[in-house]
Amino acid sequence: MSALETVIYIAGALIFFALVMASVALHEIGHLVPAKLFGVKTTQYFVGFGRTLWSRRKGETEYGIKAIPLGGFVRMIGMYPPSRERPNQVRATRTGIFQSLADQARAAEYEEIRPEDDGRLLYQKKPWQKLIIMAGGPIMNILLAFVILLGVTATYGVYRETLTVQTVSECIRPLDAPASACAPNDPKTPAFLAGLQPGDEIVSFNGVRIESWDQLQATIRANLDHEARLTVLRGGQPVELKPVNTALNGVRDEWDPSKIIQQGFLGVTPQPVRERGGPVTVLNDMWDLTQRTGYLLAQFPVKVFNVARDLVTGQPRDVYGPMSIVGASRVAGEIASTDQVPVADKLAALALTLGNVNLFLALFNLIPLLPMDGGHIAGAIYEWLRRGLSRLFRRPDPGHVDTARMLPVAWAVGIVVALSGAVLIIADIFDPIKLFSG
Repeated sequence: MSALETVIYIAGALIFFALVMASVALHEIGHLVPAKLFGVKTTQYFVGFGRTLWSRRKGETEYGIKAIPLGGFVRMIGMYPPSRERPNQVRATRTGIFQSLADQARAAEYEEIRPEDDGRLLYQKKPWQKLIIMAGGPIMNILLAFVILLGVTATYGVYRETLTVQTVSECIRPLDAPASACAPNDPKTPAFLAGLQPGDEIVSFNGVRIESWDQLQATIRANLDHEARLTVLRGGQPVELKPVNTALNGVRDEWDPSKIIQQGFLGVTPQPVRERGGPVTVLNDMWDLTQRTGYLLAQFPVKVFNVARDLVTGQPRDVYGPMSIVGASRVAGEIASTDQVPVADKLAALALTLGNVNLFLALFNLIPLLPMDGGHIAGAIYEWLRRGLSRLFRRPDPGHVDTARMLPVAWAVGIVVALSGAVLIIADIFDPIKLFSG
């Protein structure tokens, strides 16, 4: 890498990191604004953690930046209601680790509460207000993702795979095999045997009309090693190709690309075309990414363990595995500095990456476990339903949901998230994912 490429790499990484932190700051704004609108006592708004680098107080709220730029927070007073058993006692006195954690959290909260704060505590707000306050952060990231992705899709466009054939592989080779010429004993691909040619547009598979590459790919995979009859448009004219059998070969799993599974294989690469689109197209893209992200989040602890194992044993890093904000910034720097991609494509790719990161931040924070926003949202919904059903059946008001009782879960989840973040940051520093060779 030349000196100029190094400068561009560092600049691209730092700018992207700053934009992600700006997204985090706006996430916290999504909590802060509704909290203030509903009159919740809010004492701090900070980007980062650890030692305070700069702060300024405006009204009752201190705004500032902290030394470790890996998140942010809004401090809202009165997260936990008083103990129902001892409503006037705020000091931790009971034994038992779970109850002790709840009492200690309550005691810490009530040291900042004054008599004039009555009615301004978060737990005292109506469930629908708490729901809006806690959902405001993820909603902000979703809106940011939509605006960024729409900006790219509507103006420059997004590359999408078409039914036009770009290349035809001559022989069947393992998925991860290095590129090389076919050996005499390598089996021919079904596409080569059928007579497919670059420029052909596939319009039919076994008599079924094909409308998209995704449909064709799913059909080929499901066909396993059975007969395949293809119809293509060649020079504008329909041509029926020689019937062949698709072959069983290792392909990347649709939902988890790090897994290689045995499914039907044809041996063609589609021609990508840059296409523009509007809000509906972007919403469809976001929904597709949401489903895939949700599937991978369910496996997040296992994925992080695999990263740690590969780092310790010296195994190659899974390019489809998770990465931290450090890794995402390094990828951004790599995109910015490469000479293998046109400048316009670089800018579009960086913007799309930032949009996808915002969507991921929203989905990650919506996990319905404390201390994530989703855990507080689940608590607000539960309180809303419980109190609503009590009114419906004319039962006594059950009162506020005591989220302090879930602190052991919050501690456990917090430890897992912190350890996962540390593992990914270390891996992204010493064994980063690289998109381009050289």
